[in-house]
Parts: sequence; C-alpha cells; structure tokens
Amino acid sequence: MSDDEQHNQTFEQASAGASTTFPMQCSALRKNGHVVIKGRPCKIVEMSTSKTGKHGHAKVHLVAIDIFTGKKMEDICPSTHNMDVPHVRRNEYQLVNVDDGFLNLMTQDGVSKDDVKVPEGDLGTQIQSDFDEGKDMLVTIVSAMGEEQAISCKEAPRELNCECLPLVLFAFLPAFRL
Repeated sequence: MSDDEQHNQTFEQASAGASTTFPMQCSALRKNGHVVIKGRPCKIVEMSTSKTGKHGHAKVHLVAIDIFTGKKMEDICPSTHNMDVPHVRRNEYQLVNVDDGFLNLMTQDGVSKDDVKVPEGDLGTQIQSDFDEGKDMLVTIVSAMGEEQAISCKEAPRELNCECLPLVLFAFLPAFRL
C-alpha cells in the first residue's frame, strides 16, 4: 500500500474534536450538578460521603437521574478519584414545522435544525397540538455527549411590531411637551 492510499480517508462527520466530558474530583461534585454514570449523562439528585475506613479512602455515594431517559443510576467512588462530567447545553429554538416525527427548528440566527425527534408522551402531544393550533412555539433542547432531546416548550412571546412603533411613539409625544 502506498502512502497516498494510506492517507486518502473519508470522514463521515466533521467535528472540532472537543471532548464531550471533562474530569472532576468526586469530592467536588455537587447535588443538581451533572456526572457520567455507566456511560450516561446524569443529574445528581443525592450525594452522601462515608468516612475514611481503616484501609481506604472516604467514599462518595451518588444517586443520579439520566437526563435523557429519566432512569435512576447509582455509583460509589473514592472521594479522591476523578469522574467524568458531561458538557450539558440547553438551547431554545423557534418551532417551524413538525414533519415525519421530527421537529423542524430555527435558531435566533436563522439557521435551521431538523434532526431532533418529536418527544414521546405528553410533551410530544403538546408540541403537536400547539403547532396544529398555529401557535408560535419555542422548544428547549438539551444536548450532552452527542445526544439531544426536546425537554420543554412554551409559547413564543409576542414581539412589538416595528411597523406600528412610530404610531406608539407619536401617541406619547404630547405627554412630554413642556
């Protein structure tokens, strides 16, 4: 095999190479923070620390909820050891359309996003019914470790129409005369 053949590679995905997690000492984790347990991003709901034993370190007992599935996860680790903490991001998007089980969303910059599935259950039903009623909706998407999911929705606030702004200002001008 020649050098040219070795270096001709096709990559399916472009990525900046940023890590999806960062290490943190177990004793520095806090309730309502995030942690990776059994390869899943979780939110810590309970923490307790056992005292140092005769032959070992203090242990931290973590109880957490998977942020995507809602499953309860538990782990015990020495307080001096590092655990992975996921980079968790929450973003709000304007709902443009619901198509074939996917949400068509738009960022504030006008960039479209159409790779988020309609969530199952009450939230998915609410998003679909509010969209069918013609409401302008904002959908909150949480993303961590290469996964993302819609977690909430709300009606978009009505913005002041720019065409009527001069009329509004003109109506208040007489009140400011000296």
